[in-house]
Amino acid sequence: MEAIWTSVVAVAGTLLGSVITHVFQRLAARRTEQFTRSEALRQERIATYSGFAAAVEDYRRGQADRWYRKREDPDGEAFRAARDQAHRLRTAARQALYRVKLLTDERAVVLAAEHAYHCTRELSNARDRGDRDARDTQAKQAIEEFVSRASVLVR
Repeated sequence: MEAIWTSVVAVAGTLLGSVITHVFQRLAARRTEQFTRSEALRQERIATYSGFAAAVEDYRRGQADRWYRKREDPDGEAFRAARDQAHRLRTAARQALYRVKLLTDERAVVLAAEHAYHCTRELSNARDRGDRDARDTQAKQAIEEFVSRASVLVR
């Protein structure tokens, strides 16, 4: 009889050990999956946020070029080329803004991105050199503010 109880205890111990191992492996797998997903999202956000900042910087430079070419000759080929390039850069910046909106839950980051985009868009509407310089400074600051707010989400 004692041999039977010994066998029963051994089988029960083995089964209990298997069940406990299974539970811990599932928990570890779930944690690994969550980490992998959060790291993939972090990497995607880094790429998106830096891509947006780069696109808006390019757009800002394009808007400045457009402004200068318009002052030189509003009917000239150089102005038309700069205007067309600024439109292409605006489209790229707008697409990058959409990606920011898709990946961001933080309202402050989205608002900062929208503000950077709008400040940059308004650059070509400057009345004179002083106004253009002020708008350019405002656009640069808005881009920096976006980067500061977005960087918190990728650390």
